[in-house]
Amino acid sequence: MSGESETLSYSQKSRVKRVAKRASYNAEDVFQLIDDLKLGHVGFVVNGQVFVIPITLWRVEGHLYLHVANKSRLQRLIESGQEVCISLAESSEWVMSKSAFHHSTNYRSAVVYCSGERVTDAEEFDHAFKSIIDQLESGRWERIRPPNPNERKATALIKLTINEGSFKSRTGGPNEDPEDMALPVWHGTKPVCPFHK
Repeated sequence: MSGESETLSYSQKSRVKRVAKRASYNAEDVFQLIDDLKLGHVGFVVNGQVFVIPITLWRVEGHLYLHVANKSRLQRLIESGQEVCISLAESSEWVMSKSAFHHSTNYRSAVVYCSGERVTDAEEFDHAFKSIIDQLESGRWERIRPPNPNERKATALIKLTINEGSFKSRTGGPNEDPEDMALPVWHGTKPVCPFHK
């Protein structure tokens, strides 16, 4: 992928099947979610065992980047040419209905399938890390210490290309059945907040 105006490729494994009207295959929707969250879950298989781990990831133009410990199983798997699946999700509101069935959440989510390679070029390595640090705080890279040789050696920076994927979201209030409207209970949306302090 090379630009934000593009449409994501999709196949049977990435096409949204349930409530398909909420789906989008616009790369810009996926990119915006990645830019906003910078945290996803990567799924992969090693020797028949499925793993899903939370990971920091970010975007530079049409590519995604993540970093792992050098010689990690995830690095080796990606360098061998295997595809990984990355999911991201953000819930913004609880949707409160007059019926148990119609309670829901307003959200944005994406699932993308990616292949990638390790970044070995020092200039690209620095540019990728400068990008995320400056996304967090403009101009910060110029004020901090850059990675030293030992840190560079310990870090495997992975550049990912999105092969296919989809975006899905929900907005708005509850979908109510007409016969439930007379029930004396409040319905609407409420912001998502943590259950602990």
